[in-house]
Amino acid sequence: MSGFDRALVWFRRDLRAEDHAALHHALRQARAVHCVFVFDTAILDALESREDRRVEFIWHAVAELAATLGALGGALHVLHGAAGDVLPALASRLGVDAVFANHDYEPQAIARDAAVAQALARDGRRLVTFRDQCIFEKDEILTQAGRPFTVFTPYRNAWLRALTPERLQPHPVAPHAGSLVRGDGWPLPTLEALGFRTTNLTQLRLPLGASGARGLVQDFAGRMDHYRERRDFPAVRGPSYLSAHLRFGTVSIRELAALAHGRTSEGAQGWLSELIWREFYFQILWHFPHVVERSFKPEFDALAFENRHDLFAAWCEARTGYPLVDAAMRQLNTTGYMHNRLRMVAASFLVKHLRVDWRWGERYFAAHLNDFDLAANNGGWQWAASTGCDAQPYFRIFNPITQSEKFDAAGRFIRQYVPELAAVPDRYIHAPWTMPPLERQAARFEPGRDYPAPVVDHATAREAALRMYGAVREGRSGPA
Repeated sequence: MSGFDRALVWFRRDLRAEDHAALHHALRQARAVHCVFVFDTAILDALESREDRRVEFIWHAVAELAATLGALGGALHVLHGAAGDVLPALASRLGVDAVFANHDYEPQAIARDAAVAQALARDGRRLVTFRDQCIFEKDEILTQAGRPFTVFTPYRNAWLRALTPERLQPHPVAPHAGSLVRGDGWPLPTLEALGFRTTNLTQLRLPLGASGARGLVQDFAGRMDHYRERRDFPAVRGPSYLSAHLRFGTVSIRELAALAHGRTSEGAQGWLSELIWREFYFQILWHFPHVVERSFKPEFDALAFENRHDLFAAWCEARTGYPLVDAAMRQLNTTGYMHNRLRMVAASFLVKHLRVDWRWGERYFAAHLNDFDLAANNGGWQWAASTGCDAQPYFRIFNPITQSEKFDAAGRFIRQYVPELAAVPDRYIHAPWTMPPLERQAARFEPGRDYPAPVVDHATAREAALRMYGAVREGRSGPA
């Protein structure tokens, strides 16, 4: 037991009261423990829309967290303001000795935490932080030369070698909950009071809060062994659908990693690899923060993207004329979710078919994905654009037609999100502009009228992309 009399636990992207590192340590080290969540205006004011599913997702998670802490004998203060101001003020008002929180690795969060630590220190208080959202962090997995890994497979192998049972042990909360301070806390503001409006989140039936995450974990536990064989097919229930819960910490990474590591099936090991990819990108962002604005490989900053606004708009608005790409974008725009295989296809199409800067697409995903995470989003886009670490080779250019034929052969996913193609036969649904006149007449379908014609020709676009990347490899710049 440390010498803390009173502590304040600051919840951020860890919205649960089970297996929570900061809460666990605060309860063990302090006589009295308060809890707080801040709807940080520095984050909220930067959002593009006042109808943001992520804010609503967080709101529901915070509501459940407050109820759970109440059942444990505590309370949750919910503040709305700049965290750098309201958090130190609350710490002063409550007379705590220290604020406990879990590590956040994004550059803005690091700057925020440094400012909060300074403000607390001026009053003689401390900010104490812990590893919680990943199994290994920062410098914990390095090469034998003591450098960060920049290739995934060696990182994964080192990660698995370093894994011990202790790393997967939960941080129990309930046995120590007697230190929680009872009281009403500061109540949860309405979405409207926060300056936001309700979205279609509840209509989408996305399980919410820590209880929703538990239900998804139980569901996926019964499907995990088949993950590898099903994960690439968007019309099949293959993924875990836990990404938003991982992002906002309504589920513990230790629980998920233990669930996967405890099985030997290819599906379980494949899903564990996806969790390790997540940590790989965390450590890339930590060691190479320049990736937020620039290519991991500096030479690719010279790529001469064409950046046509009309083509970017067609991609954003699902008007490219390529059904699988458009279905993926409609899924994103209407639900805030996009299947992982389709994220790769859509990103590759934007960068290598339309020759639009990967940062444009990265920002669009950042504004629309429920599970947006800076490290993973940046890593995924730089992978697709061949500008990142361990990225796909620049000459690997996904053919959106063959990807569609391979992963949505019967067009089930396409028809779900592009219903104007419902009557198009399976053999033409991946490239409806190839339908013969008699088939068009029978289906009462006309490309360019009932569905957009392709904005680019695949073969022509592929050759242009190869020239664009080839110019960089040859040390030239300028239009391809």
